[in-house]
Amino acid sequence: MPPLDLNTQSQQLRTLAQGFEQLHERVRDLSYSPGTDALHQITPLLLKAQELTAAMLGRLTALDNDSAYTSVTGSLAGLESLSAAVFGASLAGTDLASAISANPYEGAPFGGHPADDDQVRAARHAEAIPLMNSHLKDAALQLDVAATACHYLATRISRSLPAAAPRPPHAAQHQAVARLNDTQHKALKSLAQGEGRLYEKVLHRRVSVTRVAATDGTRISIATFRALAKHGLVTTDTSKPLLVGQDIAVTEQGQRSLAQHRPAALSTAAAVPAPRTPAAQTPRR
Repeated sequence: MPPLDLNTQSQQLRTLAQGFEQLHERVRDLSYSPGTDALHQITPLLLKAQELTAAMLGRLTALDNDSAYTSVTGSLAGLESLSAAVFGASLAGTDLASAISANPYEGAPFGGHPADDDQVRAARHAEAIPLMNSHLKDAALQLDVAATACHYLATRISRSLPAAAPRPPHAAQHQAVARLNDTQHKALKSLAQGEGRLYEKVLHRRVSVTRVAATDGTRISIATFRALAKHGLVTTDTSKPLLVGQDIAVTEQGQRSLAQHRPAALSTAAAVPAPRTPAAQTPRR
């Protein structure tokens, strides 16, 4: 895979921080009535917390897999702070779920048991509200910490950009004249239709394989995909884990390569190296 654009990673972390800040304000300012209203009010907050936690985990995974970032001085502390923030964001979701659990519900009791009257119902609400508020307060605190962690790491990445090894200026020129062999052209053309995915499939005993899915059913080997990615012709949405599937996009460079492609018989330019296949062996006499 080509190195990540650290400037883009920093911007994505700031966007994620804003998401946590907005959710923090919604939780902090929540007004509800115990019962059905509380369930309807808290449920979308819980779902949003889970969504943001998944996005943060995607950022952590992307940075951990990127040599351009892990080679930067101090990156270990950045990864550790973000992993701690993932834990905190998960706790925020747990706190919101605890508030839902502590919420008093209305329903018919088992046979032989009297239904709650207004006095009993009021007592249940009075007991539940402080507990629910405590869970909501804890959730808001964790969300605020997660936002701070994202801002912190985004700032550290931005400050490290001058120290990160830049790509050679001639790399783009090399990519501009790179040609595809027919297999790579077929794969890139298929991915250009959209909805391509890079995903990880677990086989057995924790053994997994990485595969490519194309919307038109074209079979694309992982070696062919990596050759395309190495030359900057495709990118993946690393905000999502491989087990869920990362969307594949064809870059502007990839679109130019498609437009400039000529069949192998007519092309004299050097092709992008194709994945190696075992050489056929001559039967021994």
